[in-house]
Amino acid sequence: MKTSTKENYRYRPVLFFAMSFLFTWIFWIPAIFVSENIGALLMVIGLIAPAVVSTVFVLVSGSDTLKKDLKNKIVGFYKVKWGNVLLAIAVFALIVVCSILLSLAFGQSLDQFSLTEDFSFTGVGIAGALITIIVASILEEVGWKGYCEDSIGNYMNWFWESMIFGAIWSFWHFPLIFIPGTYHAGLMVNPLFVINFFVSAIPMGFIITWVYLVSDRSILACMVFHLFVNFMQEKIAMTPETKCVETIVVVIATVIIVIAKKDMFFETRHVGRLLDDIAELSINGGEDK
Repeated sequence: MKTSTKENYRYRPVLFFAMSFLFTWIFWIPAIFVSENIGALLMVIGLIAPAVVSTVFVLVSGSDTLKKDLKNKIVGFYKVKWGNVLLAIAVFALIVVCSILLSLAFGQSLDQFSLTEDFSFTGVGIAGALITIIVASILEEVGWKGYCEDSIGNYMNWFWESMIFGAIWSFWHFPLIFIPGTYHAGLMVNPLFVINFFVSAIPMGFIITWVYLVSDRSILACMVFHLFVNFMQEKIAMTPETKCVETIVVVIATVIIVIAKKDMFFETRHVGRLLDDIAELSINGGEDK
């Protein structure tokens, strides 16, 4: 007898984003008006919100497939295509190198290849800043890859999913530009730097979706890549002007990746049946063993 893999669960991306924004911003907005130390604590709590919301959505879904899939995506080391992760890391490192070299034409210095002494945000100390970067890399990916991206991708191809996710993920950071001591608040010295940050998140959404998909939707792979990106953005001494150049380079890299992986980004075979496909793979894997 053939086992049915039909899943009745219906993804709810709009509700997910509403809850994630709500439970992030209720901590981030008060952080604007309190002392820097308390603000840093509220910022970290808000950072955790999408991961908590994502996990709750999965646990109350009533879908065993969704629950097993989340577990496999987080702890399934076997799923990670480490060669692809290293390739993605190399691509981003190349983006940074090209951005710095191109910035020389705009009067920037080769000194940008050095490491910074401190992190760009204050209030938590160097150790606290490092921990925040690590926590951000881990928890953001649990939130966004644990439920969010699949909830959008179930209804459209991965190209439009990446576009929508990148735009919403970018806007999610908005209150941070008003919280004293954050990297984002430091951009307020020039409106162009602020605009550049929010624009740059959209093509980065495509790149991290690529990392996610080529590792069979592994959250662990995205955590490793996200951590590398955060570290490079913090510790390589790029100027804000060079980061504007970097956005252009990221767009070019994104176009190349989308063209090279055209079938991945534009296929619609998974639309409306993402959970069914996951369930089928789980059953087939169990039969093979």
